[in-house]
Amino acid sequence: MPKLIECVPNFSEGRDLDAIRQITDAIESVEGVSLLDVDPGASTNRTVVTFVGDPDSAVEAAFRAIQKAAEVIDMRKHKGAHPRMGATDVCPFIPVSNVSWNEAIACAQKLGERVGNELKIPVYLYEKAASDKSRANLSVIRAGEYEGFFKKIKQPEWKPDFGPAIFNEKSGATVIGVRDFLVAYNVNLNTKSVRRANSVAFDVREQGRVKTVDGTPWGKPVLDSSGEPLRELGMLKHVKAIGWFVKEYGIAQVSMNLTNIEETPLHAAFNACVKTAAKRGLRVTGSEIVGMVPKKCLVDAGRYFLRKQRWSEGVSEEELIDMAIRSMGLGELKPFDPKEKVIEFKIESAASRKSLVKMNLREFCNETLSDSPAPGGGSVAALMGALGASLGGMVANLSAGKRGWDDRLEYFSDWAVQAQQLKDELLSLVEDDTAAFNKVMDAFALPKESAEERAARSAAVEEATKYAAEVPLKVMETASKSYQLLSEMAERGNPASISDVGVGALATRACIEGAELNVRINLAQLKDEKFNSALLEKIRKLSAESEAQFKKVNQVVERKLG
Repeated sequence: MPKLIECVPNFSEGRDLDAIRQITDAIESVEGVSLLDVDPGASTNRTVVTFVGDPDSAVEAAFRAIQKAAEVIDMRKHKGAHPRMGATDVCPFIPVSNVSWNEAIACAQKLGERVGNELKIPVYLYEKAASDKSRANLSVIRAGEYEGFFKKIKQPEWKPDFGPAIFNEKSGATVIGVRDFLVAYNVNLNTKSVRRANSVAFDVREQGRVKTVDGTPWGKPVLDSSGEPLRELGMLKHVKAIGWFVKEYGIAQVSMNLTNIEETPLHAAFNACVKTAAKRGLRVTGSEIVGMVPKKCLVDAGRYFLRKQRWSEGVSEEELIDMAIRSMGLGELKPFDPKEKVIEFKIESAASRKSLVKMNLREFCNETLSDSPAPGGGSVAALMGALGASLGGMVANLSAGKRGWDDRLEYFSDWAVQAQQLKDELLSLVEDDTAAFNKVMDAFALPKESAEERAARSAAVEEATKYAAEVPLKVMETASKSYQLLSEMAERGNPASISDVGVGALATRACIEGAELNVRINLAQLKDEKFNSALLEKIRKLSAESEAQFKKVNQVVERKLG
């Protein structure tokens, strides 16, 4: 896996599209960076930009963006609903793949030093990159906002981490750091009142509200032994929230930052707002995600809402995401396109490689039938395995929805979820098998003029061929897991679908036998006898187990067919 880090700078400009374009052009001018999302807001007068790249490229792109923002944004003229302190208000790095926290922190420090020294903009480090833990929290740093920083920066405790301790009148100050994935999430209310939206926000956010003697927002605060106000904690951990009015939509929203989506997922935040809004005579009409969101957020939400409906969770990712979008009203204010808003989909799209599994059936068959050697038998074997698992999952879903079997819903839903996982793993291996073959071809294409080149080429061919043998072995191992699913469905599933179980078992056996052929043809090209022996023993055991499992399932199918 390549090193990949995400950067999500927030710029204090959401209305001047030309200025925004100049900033994003600066980002895209860096090779190795993919611009994933640009989300401007007129009322907030703020734009959230998301891009990914390797650490060095991401730092360079962030610097160019901050430099351009300093040119085109004048904070002396800035007004907006969102708290802010600079032209580039905040610039967090988030590790995506193969990047450690320490590497991400090094990115923040490198960027901060450049911005401070070269652009003369005061820089504060926050979250995991904070050098002073007392100001690790973004809201603590930003307190007083742009207007208050002229005095604040003169205080010794607010000396910047980088750059001059003189407030930059035109560009303000910038906060750079490293954090976990944060989801900016707004819930729409059927009111225009900021005060009422704030009441919902205070109910749900972790820090809640100040406790008062008479229980009213304007009452006398209850103080602790140190004289500090006591707080009534809110419903949700790791959630920051405020209420505001969005002029372009004519509604008030609860605007939240979800800082730990494992402990407080998107659907939990949505439900909390629904619950407390109803108690206050309000209604949640929908919601919106600002910027991008990990796929898991929407998949988990889809499963949650299916569970609430007493329906099987074993549906495709696409269906789960659609369920989440509809259930939380993510398209109420503007269309919600998962291809544009889900980070994994956007990265995949940015890679713009030809995908076998995105082809329709005719395209895949035509590609297989062509004079190109890939996709070949290995990819087709993996596809048969995916179809076998899909048939088992279909029977599980049909059984989960069978009238009179309500008490078995959870059992069949769990099997359907496992079927989806197996199907997705095997579809991924369809791609991997073709990619492995192409690596072998690339190795054979290496130069072989000198002795050194021939030795390097030979070693590359050997390594690529080993990998080409390991992929179909993985296909065998993965497809073997389908037999337990198919066995359960044969014994306990909807009897009207027993023939589907039989076809699923046949497809699974064909997958395993076909993948074995692909392991063997690659092993025949290798010089490493120890590697050969180990893999041959593995495929012998897997083939024997497959045949035994197939017979077990097939006997049940034949008996029930009569």
